[in-house]
Amino acid sequence: MYMKKLFLIAAMAATCFAAKAQDLKFAHVDFSELVQLMPEMDKAREVTDAASAEAQETYEAMYQEFQTKYQAYQKNSATWSNTIRETKEKELADIQTRLQEFQQTVQQELQAQQQQLIAPIYQKAQEVVNQLAKEGGYIYVVDKTSMLYIDDKLSTDLTPAARTALGIPEDRTLESLQAELQAKAQANQAQ
Repeated sequence: MYMKKLFLIAAMAATCFAAKAQDLKFAHVDFSELVQLMPEMDKAREVTDAASAEAQETYEAMYQEFQTKYQAYQKNSATWSNTIRETKEKELADIQTRLQEFQQTVQQELQAQQQQLIAPIYQKAQEVVNQLAKEGGYIYVVDKTSMLYIDDKLSTDLTPAARTALGIPEDRTLESLQAELQAKAQANQAQ
């Protein structure tokens, strides 16, 4: 990551020196803010939250089955024959294996689903930034979260224009989004 930033800075410096006579325009954008606040991201969060909740319910039902059978095993194993006890132990081991496999598989599926939902959102945001850069005649647009320093007098912030183009309300901020998500999480916990 450090080498990537260093290369980007060196490339920008080389471009500046090579084209002193030209009036070069630079811009920056808070790409993460754009993506997180897009209305499409809200829908993606709803889908992934619902899938995650469903997976959690399924896991809890499986775990409850294990707990019930384990308690019965503890209560009755002293009175069972060896064959019954071994059968019950194997059944408990199988349930534990299914629980572990379910956790691993569902985690991978949820991550894949999230990537599938988010990819077009990132693409849309990138296309808007590209369009604004071309229309404004900017030679570089950098993500301000990955830069150590940006001189606002020499670099234009495209975030407000991109927010408008993406349909993000002016009053919506990362802080208001965080508050929304916390309120939703608290409401879900109360249920």
